[in-house]
Amino acid sequence: MATKALFNTVVNWFIRQRIDQIQNFMNHPIETQNGILFSQLFHAEDTEYGKKYGFNSISSYQDFKNKVPVVTYEDFEPYVERARQGYKDVSWPGYIKHFAKSSGTTNAKSKFIPISAESLEYCHMKAGKDMVSIYANNHPENQLFTNKNLRLGGSSELYADFNTKFGDLSAILIDNLPFWVEITTTPSKKVSLMGEWESKLKAITSEVKNEDVGSILGVPSWMMVLLQRVLKETDVKNIAELWPNLEVFFHGGISFKPYKNQYKQIIGKNINYYEIYNASEGFFGIQDRSNSDEMLLMLDYGIFYEFIPMDQFHSSNPNVISLENVETGKNYAMVITTNGGLWRYLIGDTVVFTSTNPFRIKITGRTKHYINAFGEELMITNVESALTKACEATKAAVTDFTGAPIFMKENESGAHEWIFEFSEKPENLEEFTDIFDQHLKAINSDYEAKRYNNITLKKPVIHVAKPNLFYGWLESKGKLGGQNKVPRLSNDREYIDPLLELNNQS
Repeated sequence: MATKALFNTVVNWFIRQRIDQIQNFMNHPIETQNGILFSQLFHAEDTEYGKKYGFNSISSYQDFKNKVPVVTYEDFEPYVERARQGYKDVSWPGYIKHFAKSSGTTNAKSKFIPISAESLEYCHMKAGKDMVSIYANNHPENQLFTNKNLRLGGSSELYADFNTKFGDLSAILIDNLPFWVEITTTPSKKVSLMGEWESKLKAITSEVKNEDVGSILGVPSWMMVLLQRVLKETDVKNIAELWPNLEVFFHGGISFKPYKNQYKQIIGKNINYYEIYNASEGFFGIQDRSNSDEMLLMLDYGIFYEFIPMDQFHSSNPNVISLENVETGKNYAMVITTNGGLWRYLIGDTVVFTSTNPFRIKITGRTKHYINAFGEELMITNVESALTKACEATKAAVTDFTGAPIFMKENESGAHEWIFEFSEKPENLEEFTDIFDQHLKAINSDYEAKRYNNITLKKPVIHVAKPNLFYGWLESKGKLGGQNKVPRLSNDREYIDPLLELNNQS
């Protein structure tokens, strides 16, 4: 008891200090961001990248915009490869020892995101502490530090290549966590670092079902798989019966909306849900208020933010702006400069600001994951809203889905084609389709215009997926666990066609 009391005292002291610091960047956001930019430039001026783009001569944000290009991973890859081969001072001072391997669900080439010592300590690790600090500050009655935190990462093996290590970000974080975190988390480090998903899931279930879990952390889709497995192997009716002290789920990676009702059912009691926004490239946002659907943009993690209005994204010379000039309600592609050595890097995510005092955001999708085959500009937020309405009206529940266009043929109109995997099927699929379609019209005027009289777009075509369709396809690609997922929207048929083929197999 004395040890727990001392631990709680230390933790609460840290929380108070950190909340003051968070409040400081909320009060002085632009000053904080400018300080980060010029600190990064000074720190990296003698690197290959810094010399190439004249970091030592940059004295204003406008200089930075004029001299340093916005890049994609493909543009930046030669610098990553040099760092992976053991060269020092490439885009960040010193050697980069860790690279987070990030890839999609196809056979596309993997990305290797540099994780410097600074980004590991002052971004990813710092964010993990902040996540707990913010929650504990909002809930002084919490018991987080007397129960276990259940973490669920992806495939967590680390591999050596040249003089560096690479693997999932979760593997790098777990491998570098301080000893005291290991004491408070489950499953064990040994199990967390297992690679093969099915064996790992079995081992995790065996360990966690006997623990007193107070919080869970992971991607909603994969956490649901684990909780269902835990229920199957224990003689309980819901998770609350097994873990009566469970109080919060920290979730990220995909939207929580399609899973909200399913979590209420499987957990069996009301708990808190806190969204986080992290990626291999950095940790960006944390929900800072209970019962909110917004996240506070974290401004002191060594990341300098810029934004491209999505209505200019595909133009030849889009206007890139800093945080100072963003507006609420507009959709932006996010550009980041990080203490991992990424410079004006187009991460591929889109966000909308819900507030500029302080700066709070919602994730709206991906720059590549949308449907705009006919000028309908359909974003994931539109689809999730319509899907929620259709599920509520028909008492359905969706576990996974993807959609793509059916392109026009001769005199035939196009359409949107969807595969929905239901945990609770609607009694009437036609009614479900009609509600889904009508709500898309109500919230997206471009979609409504294209649906007028079926001239451009016909009514959506919806297929019911057989059980575990998405799981089976990801398994066939070796992409189980972590943040692996089938894109919800695609402007081509790269994902939906193989899924339809698999779904039609007996």
